[in-house]
Amino acid sequence: MKFHRIYALSIRHLYLIKGSFPRILDLIYWPTIQIILWGFISRFFTMYSDYYNNTIGVILSCAILYDFLFRSSISFNMLFLEEIWSRNFTNLFVSPLKVSEIITALTSTALLRTLIGIIPAIILMNPLFGVSLLQMGPPLFLLFLSLYLFGTTLGLLVTSGLLRFGPAFENVAWSSLFILAPLGCVYYPLSILPEWLQIIAKGLPLVYLFEEARSILVNNVVNYNNIMTALALNLFYFAGAIVIFYLAFYGARKKGTLINMGE
Repeated sequence: MKFHRIYALSIRHLYLIKGSFPRILDLIYWPTIQIILWGFISRFFTMYSDYYNNTIGVILSCAILYDFLFRSSISFNMLFLEEIWSRNFTNLFVSPLKVSEIITALTSTALLRTLIGIIPAIILMNPLFGVSLLQMGPPLFLLFLSLYLFGTTLGLLVTSGLLRFGPAFENVAWSSLFILAPLGCVYYPLSILPEWLQIIAKGLPLVYLFEEARSILVNNVVNYNNIMTALALNLFYFAGAIVIFYLAFYGARKKGTLINMGE
């Protein structure tokens, strides 16, 4: 693996972001609006519900964690879609780029895109609503790491679909996380789901992560078993997604569809 090639592919996308105000605005706009919207909804819940002692803190913190996950996945997908829209695959693959280098470059650049979008929203939480994610302590880093792994896993699976089925698969890039959100128990406990759905949901790392986030915020109790279970599931799914990406890539190259991608 050559790091100068990874750096070159990463810097290409960073220059695209740096040179486009609409791209920067798009990264910042949605997370910020999400936090403001959920902040006022949570304030309303606080006035009319006693389910949580700290409704604003719990819902806003879960909203930020979910948006971090969403941005991780979408950022990965967007970087890949940029190559499709600009019809740049021919230029990329006449170079000696390896698949592992493509994955590494997209993963690292997607993290930067995600942070650009999510940091302003996190900063606004405290002055607007008196909520700080830092109150979750050291486990917050592990939650973010696990969420980023899952977001990247989804990104790899969606880009595999784009390689296999072409731009027609693009809609899945926008809907993949919305499909999983009800089972992820982002804003409500696992017990809310019917029993048969709970069995399915337990196969998702999201359940353990958001259950743990609520446990920390509501009960001030940290259960590292949940965090480790989520991390183990994420590593398993991430490894599987890499294998699927390799299979999709070599299948597309064998069929000669890479050169026609975007047409």
